[in-house]
Amino acid sequence: MPKDWNAAYEDDDTPWDKGVAAPPLRAFLATHPIRGRVLVPGCGLGHDVRLLAEQGASVVGLDIVPKAVRKALAVAAVGDERFEVADFLNLAENYHGQFDAVVEHTCLCALDPAHRVAYVRAVLQALKPGGMYLAIFFRVVSDYDGAGPPHPITAEEIATLFGEAFETIERVVPQDCYPGRPVGSEEVCLMRKRSGSESL
Repeated sequence: MPKDWNAAYEDDDTPWDKGVAAPPLRAFLATHPIRGRVLVPGCGLGHDVRLLAEQGASVVGLDIVPKAVRKALAVAAVGDERFEVADFLNLAENYHGQFDAVVEHTCLCALDPAHRVAYVRAVLQALKPGGMYLAIFFRVVSDYDGAGPPHPITAEEIATLFGEAFETIERVVPQDCYPGRPVGSEEVCLMRKRSGSESL
């Protein structure tokens, strides 16, 4: 049964929200800053959006849950960031080809795996030619029994989903993680959209 994200936020049942930007993202951006126009799908309360904006990017955070966006908007802006209610899997045309980068953290893993092809399609639609995709993938989820979210993704699945449309630039297992999240359960991947890869 799909997760009811609206109910989770209305009930303040959001254990995935740690109150700060993802440590692996902060560590990676320290040596690989991202500039230009950036899209963050499934942004929640906007911690990762604000981290990117602090570093000089112009950032749009999308979330399907109105309460998440309202709470994100209630925080004082730190740079050039904005938040909008939108369904990333059905990306509005005004977002197509508008972004230099898409930054992923906890959006893909929150989706039913059946929606992953639609997710990759939306990433391709959002990016400009040669745009960058920075993802923190959940490679391992403790005691995963097929239920979720979060849903882990294997190296083979990453290759199948992204390999044709993207060139992998760098992959690293982050050493900086949220407390309680074991080192090795996540992987940071930086990819570039290949020329001519406009859709799946």
